[in-house]
Amino acid sequence: MIFVTVGTHEQPFNRLVECIDHLKKDGEIQEDVVIQIGYSTYEPKYCKWQKLFLYQEMQKLVEEARIVITHGGPSSFIMPLQIGKTPVVVPRRHEFNEHVNDHQVAFSKAVAERMGTIIVVDDMDKLGTTIMNYDEIIGGMNRRLKSNNRLFNEKLRKIVDEMFEGKK
Repeated sequence: MIFVTVGTHEQPFNRLVECIDHLKKDGEIQEDVVIQIGYSTYEPKYCKWQKLFLYQEMQKLVEEARIVITHGGPSSFIMPLQIGKTPVVVPRRHEFNEHVNDHQVAFSKAVAERMGTIIVVDDMDKLGTTIMNYDEIIGGMNRRLKSNNRLFNEKLRKIVDEMFEGKK
């Protein structure tokens, strides 16, 4: 399943919602697709959709999804990262009246460059190819973000092992 979220920003993100719906219609996407369309005015015809999901529902969809596609808002792509997924991030753009400026474009590109943890698609013509080659793309990524949970557990395990070393 592919899960798509456009977030809760009040401007529509029809460009992403329509693109995904057409990829599904044309058979470029074979699996089920669930889209959270927010304030978008385009209603998908070939994908399951809902305007908004409760946080718990969204988390479950992200966990179940093979691919998560988000807009460029950090709140939307942090959840998949926390769950261990590599999201495809499509930033909203000012020129299409999707946001007040292009901060999502700049921010998502900076995160991709510095951290290597997200896939940025700034050109809708490349979204289908990115979805088709997703597994290959993430397999070749140089992720530079180490899980804080894993790091914490490693340090805690070392402390506990040191505490009990002399007690054996």
